[in-house]
Amino acid sequence: MTNSAQTGQTAAGVREFKMPDVGEGLTEAEILKWYVRPGDTVTDGQVVCEVETAKAAVELPIPFNGLVHELRFEEGTTVDVGTPIITVDTGGPATGTGAGDASAAQPAMETGAGAAAQVAEEAAAASTETAATETAATGAAATGAEAEAEPEGRQPVLVGYGVGTSSTKRRPRKPVPGAGAPPASGPEAPSAPAAPAPAAEPGSNGHGAARPLAKPPVRKLAKDLGVDLTAVTPTGPDGIITRDDVHAAAAPPETGPAPTAPEPTAAPAAAAAAEPAAAGARETRIPVKGVRKATAQAMVDSAFTAPHVTEFVTVDVTRTMKLVSELKQDPDMAGVRVNPLLFVAKAFLLAIRRNPEVNASWDEERQEIVRKHYVNLGIAAATPRGLIVPNIKDAQDKTLPELASALGELVTTAREGRTSPAAMSGGTVTITNVGVFGVDTGTPILNRGESAILAFGQIREQPWVHKGKVKPRHVTTLALSFDHRLVDGELGSKVLADIAAVLERPKRLMTWG
Repeated sequence: MTNSAQTGQTAAGVREFKMPDVGEGLTEAEILKWYVRPGDTVTDGQVVCEVETAKAAVELPIPFNGLVHELRFEEGTTVDVGTPIITVDTGGPATGTGAGDASAAQPAMETGAGAAAQVAEEAAAASTETAATETAATGAAATGAEAEAEPEGRQPVLVGYGVGTSSTKRRPRKPVPGAGAPPASGPEAPSAPAAPAPAAEPGSNGHGAARPLAKPPVRKLAKDLGVDLTAVTPTGPDGIITRDDVHAAAAPPETGPAPTAPEPTAAPAAAAAAEPAAAGARETRIPVKGVRKATAQAMVDSAFTAPHVTEFVTVDVTRTMKLVSELKQDPDMAGVRVNPLLFVAKAFLLAIRRNPEVNASWDEERQEIVRKHYVNLGIAAATPRGLIVPNIKDAQDKTLPELASALGELVTTAREGRTSPAAMSGGTVTITNVGVFGVDTGTPILNRGESAILAFGQIREQPWVHKGKVKPRHVTTLALSFDHRLVDGELGSKVLADIAAVLERPKRLMTWG
């Protein structure tokens, strides 16, 4: 598969860059922001726009050099995968990029691979991995044999396959005062040829002002915190803006104590996307898109496909809390976060080992139950973009320190908006920690394709009968929802009882393990 699949030629020397599939079979993405305008000079690997799919926000690099000729869509437009979104005047002759023109396809392939490699190298240097770099590296590595084996009628894209056949959908967007969004232009209103612009300096946006140097994850963090990177003083090598720089810019000046607003506990992404309400308005309409749209569809599919059953148990976790305090001082656990959620996860994994039938999925098409001999443990995480559920791959094989490290990395990555699409796929069971919101328990809805989800409630001190006497003990409530097609009442009860037994007496992690 060559890069010519994702770019094309129009007029003499004008090449198209098409919306790539930056996830796993995704069919559309929304253009969040353009970093270039018509007339700007772009270079191979330069980020030209940021897009959001149902799974992640991704910055897209252009795979060739030239002058921006036309931006096909405005910011806020949802575009189908495979649709040209920008054209660039490369200054070369008009040549085809089909399978019959090997001489044109080969340079395109090398250019695309170079762009992908550059993005992957940037992410590796920052010890992070965005969804764009992960999928671009996969697409560049798979270039060879796939191009020859492609069946007729299927159009290859930058990464994977998934070109939709429906027409592009545009969402209405109110103009924002002061925003420099370029007007969209199309076939009916061709734009005038842009005057040649002088070559831009590295990092330049083509308008004389240097574009701040920052890694894609740092740009995402700045966007989430509302920080203008052009106003940030860089402290990294070669003038690169670091995460600490962004956090420092976001920190309010110390002018004395001020009343603090309650922290939002739900729908942060939706609230951020709301249009400013007019004075006296009785309603505010919020577009449903991105992560929230995907989550809503998944919950509807799950709720009306899998027959849910939820069971509850209240358990004394005083011994577990004591063990948590002891392990925080243990040198073997230095550098990792030890908390009650770690032991809930370990107890859940042990319960699955003792009751492996619970770790399964339902294959409706083939009318089969698929038993999983691995556990990809999902952890529900609230992020600025909405609720996501990344999972820890092969969690059943991890030791307690390894599980603690994986949990810490998963939560940090999710909060910083760096969770990749691959990290959110393939889950088998999930834990949702509603206790952090001061809630005792709930009736969680299964993630689509999974068999069980455990709700972990708040741990509170309350009177409890212990050894025949009423004493203050640390108590929590657990709720286990499961797919009744896969898990009957007996099996579900055994799993929940095992989790509660381990949390009540954590030494069972050794005697049962």
